[in-house]
Amino acid sequence: MTEEAAPTAPTPPTDCSARGCGNPATWALLWNNPKIHTPDRRKTWLACDEHKDSLSDFLDRRSFLREVEPFSG
Repeated sequence: MTEEAAPTAPTPPTDCSARGCGNPATWALLWNNPKIHTPDRRKTWLACDEHKDSLSDFLDRRSFLREVEPFSG
């Protein structure tokens, strides 16, 4: 009888969420869409230093951005 390896949870992404960017993320942009999420719900986009401002601006213009915090994956 052989032992089977226990299933492991998928590794969450640690790269920047900007389209086409593969840089390591250094920022977590916490957001929610108030039309469909409860006020305490937070979704996360990751950003590198280069894309932090553009992704934050995109979310902020839609009133989705809640917090920006350092990320270390």
